Amino acid sequence: MQTYEQELQQVKSFLLEHDDYLVVSHVQPDGDAVSSTLAVGWLLSCLGKKFTMINEGPIPKRMKKLWHAEDILNLSEQQPGRTFSNVICVDCADFARVGYTQQVFADQASIVNIDHHPTNDRYGAVNLVVPEAAATAEILYDLLNLFEVDWDAEIATAIYTGLLTDTGGFRYSNTSPKVMSMASDLLSYGVNGPEIAETLLEEMTLPQMKVLVQALNTLSLSDDGKIAWVYVTPEHMELCGAVSEDLEGIVNYPRNIQGVEVGILFKSLKSGMVKASLRSAGKVDVAALAQIFGGGGHVRAAGCSMEGTLQDIIPKVVEQVRLKL
Repeated sequence: MQTYEQELQQVKSFLLEHDDYLVVSHVQPDGDAVSSTLAVGWLLSCLGKKFTMINEGPIPKRMKKLWHAEDILNLSEQQPGRTFSNVICVDCADFARVGYTQQVFADQASIVNIDHHPTNDRYGAVNLVVPEAAATAEILYDLLNLFEVDWDAEIATAIYTGLLTDTGGFRYSNTSPKVMSMASDLLSYGVNGPEIAETLLEEMTLPQMKVLVQALNTLSLSDDGKIAWVYVTPEHMELCGAVSEDLEGIVNYPRNIQGVEVGILFKSLKSGMVKASLRSAGKVDVAALAQIFGGGGHVRAAGCSMEGTLQDIIPKVVEQVRLKL
């Protein structure tokens, strides 16, 4: 088993020895996924390397101001027209999380897997996986510091965004002394912490507010009050003019109810799939729960997708949660 320092050096060597990279993150990218994609892109640009950044879907609008975020291709709208032999996956807990972007991976592509999810199955030829890290951005902070590159406010803002979002505004239990030391260092480069927090954690679009109201109207609790859940349907989304990114944070509302150990957001899709986002107060390992249904994540935050209806899926998931209490 390699040490963290050895894994960092292995990734450094890979980046120096090759060229023409594809950088991808997981479907429905969050702050950490976007910032990690951009951090790798920024590093490759500093090294004079050729690279393409891509994702299966769109980047959240509130992150469009980050360094070259507009250069991340949306695979559903724009095809690169070629395949790539050198692939860097960031913040993808397993290979399936890259989604349809794997279509542009060349046969026998060399994959670098940089991630912090404890459920990561180390699918890369080169793996830099640190479950103790609060965010993939935390790992990339260390990686970038192995190179002789000059940090600026733009890259510091990208890394800060990943740390901020995956620690819940530095409120979650993964907010370690190391994270706070990194945040302090990043602020010294001119990061506007209050503005980023306002944009990413406080502001809500009108569709986001409307779909939150719809979701809260579906609130249910288990008999013992330890499990709470809400759901959102395609009809809710259409009524509110909402998109997937507008659902971010809704799962925290059932979880934040006093006495609740696990909060869940169920989202039914027109495709016949149901996505479940799970949040734990700490007693229940929701990553292990999500794995039962083919998903994964963190001890306190995880997700999974299943084929079926809300009527079928909700009782199954709630029962598995109940068995873990």
